[in-house]
Parts: sequence; C-alpha cells; structure tokens
Amino acid sequence: MKNIRNLCISMCLILSTVLVISGCTTGAQVANPRTMTFSPLKFEIPKTERVQLKNGMIVHMLEDHELPIVSITAYIKTGSIYEPADKAGLAGLTGAVMRSGGTMSRTPEKLDAELEFMASSIESSIGADVGNISLSCLKKNLDATLFLFADLAMNPAFREDRVALAKNRTIEGLRRQNDNPKEVADRELQKAIYPNHPLGRIPTIETVKSISRDDLIKFHQRYYHPNTMMLAVAGDFDKKELIEKLEKTFAGWEKLAVEYPPVPPVQKEIKPEVLLARKDIGQSVIRMGDLGIDKNNPDLYAVRIMDYVLGGGFTSRLTQEIRSNQGLAYNVDSHFDIGRQFIGTFVAETETKSQSTIKATNLMRDIIAGMTKAPVTDEELKLAKDFMINSFIFGFTRPDTIVNQRVRLEYFDYPAGYLENYRDNLAKVTKEDVLRVAKKYLHPERMVLVVVGDEKKLDGPLSAFGQVRELKLENGK
Repeated sequence: MKNIRNLCISMCLILSTVLVISGCTTGAQVANPRTMTFSPLKFEIPKTERVQLKNGMIVHMLEDHELPIVSITAYIKTGSIYEPADKAGLAGLTGAVMRSGGTMSRTPEKLDAELEFMASSIESSIGADVGNISLSCLKKNLDATLFLFADLAMNPAFREDRVALAKNRTIEGLRRQNDNPKEVADRELQKAIYPNHPLGRIPTIETVKSISRDDLIKFHQRYYHPNTMMLAVAGDFDKKELIEKLEKTFAGWEKLAVEYPPVPPVQKEIKPEVLLARKDIGQSVIRMGDLGIDKNNPDLYAVRIMDYVLGGGFTSRLTQEIRSNQGLAYNVDSHFDIGRQFIGTFVAETETKSQSTIKATNLMRDIIAGMTKAPVTDEELKLAKDFMINSFIFGFTRPDTIVNQRVRLEYFDYPAGYLENYRDNLAKVTKEDVLRVAKKYLHPERMVLVVVGDEKKLDGPLSAFGQVRELKLENGK
C-alpha cells in the first residue's frame, strides 16, 4: 500500500520540482503548468485474495502491515426494498438496534464497555439494498473483537427498551422531517421518480409505530445467514491465521436458502410534474430529475463524461453560467446516480434567492437542453477525461477502501474487468458519444421539477413550467 500512496505524492512532487527548476536555472519565465507533459504513470489496480468459508461466507482479504490495525466490513444481502410497505422503516430499525440492543449474552452496556476498553468499534446498519456490520480494532484485540462481531451478527438481542428508544427517535425525526427544505426537496423528488416502488417509499409515523420487536427478530432471522454475507477484511493480519479464526468463530452458523420477496421493476417513464412545497423562507430550493441508467448500460462511460461537463465541478457548464457568470447561486450541480440493481436517477439541483427562482430554473433547463444540441468542445472533453482518469488512482490509497470496493463489485454483480477497463473505456469516449447520450438521456421538458419556498416571492409563476401540484407538508405524514 505504500507504493500507491507514494505514487500519489510523486505526482505532486514532479510538478513542484519542475516549476522550481524552471524558475531558478536562468531566472527566466516560469514554465506554464498547462503546457507541461509527462510520461504516463503506470498504475496496476491492487488485487484482493478471495476465499469461501465452509459455511458459504465469501471473504475478500488485503494484508497491510504498516499499522497494527484490522478492519472488517460485512455485506449482507438485505435492504429496505424487501420490507413490507405497511412496515416502512423496519430495515433501518433492524440495522440500528442490532448494535444498540446488545447480544443474547451481553447487555448493551456490557458490549459498549468491552469495546471501549479495547479501543475497538462495531457498527451496524441497513440501507436500501445492503446491510452492513463493520469492525475496527487493534491487531492484538482482533480475536476478542471478532468474537463480539460474530455474536452480534448471529445473536442480536433486540431488547425491548432499545427497540422502543429507536422507534421514538425515528418518530421524532419524522416529526421534524420538513424542517430542512433541502431534505424536503430531495425526498419529494425521490418519491416522484420512483412512484409505487420501494425506492420511493418513505417511512411514516404510522408505519414505524406498527413495527414490533418481533418484526425486527423475524427480519434478521430471514436475511442474516453466512451464505448471504460477504466480508471485506483489511489490515495487519496473516491470511492463513485469519481464515482459521473466521472458520472457528462462525462455526455452527449454518447456511440457509433465502427466498426474497419480489421487487417490482422501476417504471420506464415517469410523469413530468411541477411540485411546490410551500415554506416561508428567503430562498428557493430547486430540484429537477428523471430516470437515468444502471451499471450494465453500455452508455455508462459516455454518460460519466457528459455528466462531468454538464454539472460535475467548478468548470461545469451549470456552475460556470449560474454561479460564476450570473451569480444566482453558491451551489449548482447535476449528477447521474448510476443504479446498482435498478435504474438510477439524474438530478440537477440548486438553491437561489426567491426573486431569482424562475430565472435560475430556466437557465438550468436551457443549459441541460444545450448539451443535446451541439458537441462538447475539445477542451471540455479533455478536461473531463483528464480529471476522471487521473483521479481514478485516489480510490485505491487505503487498503480498506480497496477491499471494500472489491466486495461491492461482487455483491452488486458488476461485469468482470469493470475496474481494470474503467480508464480505457473513459478514454475511448468521443464528442459524438457525448452528444448521442445527451440526446438520449437529457429531457428537461419531461423532468419532475420540485421547488420548496414561498411562491409569493418568486420572480414569476411556476405554472410557466406546467401545471403545479402543491405538496402538503404535514410532518410525519
């Protein structure tokens, strides 16, 4: 791992050294960094070692002996997409109370005390399409911490008082969910893009109240098994010894076939709408969005480049025009969230003063539409490629990020060679490719537009973008 970090440092040192030398040898003009050229840096993507335990658990390992630390992250095939609609919030509560509720042999207080004494940590959570349990500890405390980690995975207690506490916290959060206008806009856009789908489902006070301790126990018992779990292990350990520890620690935990509830496909087209959430605030939060693509789409790399040119940084078209030239917003961007199991989203977003809401929205729509009318410039294409290809290396600077990345690729069934071919596939993208995917995936007139703010202060009617549907922001509903 030292080689990777040293390579990153060397990139900076090369540039600084050349600048110093060029300015000191003759006292003449300092070299222009924009015109400098260097030999291509050779970088080989680190590999992990993959084994499968006797109970079916898959383990990816990457040794790194620089520091006496070990980290482990478990990926469990579960998620809120599998929870019943009338129990929305069940997966999140299960993931939280797994850790906070202790185990069958250890109260929460005892578990906390043991981890604190060893300077170890264990956390758990469940998201939309994956459950996680993570461990971090000193090498000398690996055996003891791993035992607690396994105990938590196999035997969580879900104590009644901790379930009640987690439910109360969740309900209180739902009562305050409309306090932050940005969160309101993000939530309502997600619901509009994924109607009648678990990805657009939001917990309510009623659904959370209906969840019982028994529901959490059954959810865990249904999805947590060794054959539904993958481990990402990085740090100071010996491969052979680690495998023996894992086999011993998880001995007796038997694999079990899991029948997953059917998840409906995402609707291919969404209904374009103008949604208004009234809030008495001095600025408007603007979100516009549409369906995007998934990881298996052959247009992925052209979309990545197009996305960067449109809204990916300070040089993007959205930022240059709306922030730098017009001064209408501090933050403005767009991004394709590439779907891992389902079609992802395209979202363009900004916040601006109420009196420039219509102007900023029109500008965003015009800039997005402009991507479909003419090829990007040579400079834009080069800048996007250079940034994305050259920054790729920074995803491999730490052993834990490397091994977790490898596990995610397998967990979400990415195509073989995805990482190895990533830079080459980006380099192959042409201006014609960018224009083609822009025409295919960018349709501002068909997007959902969400505005959170005071419509009385706007610089024009929102109805200019279509029929307006007002959102009733009843907290917790």
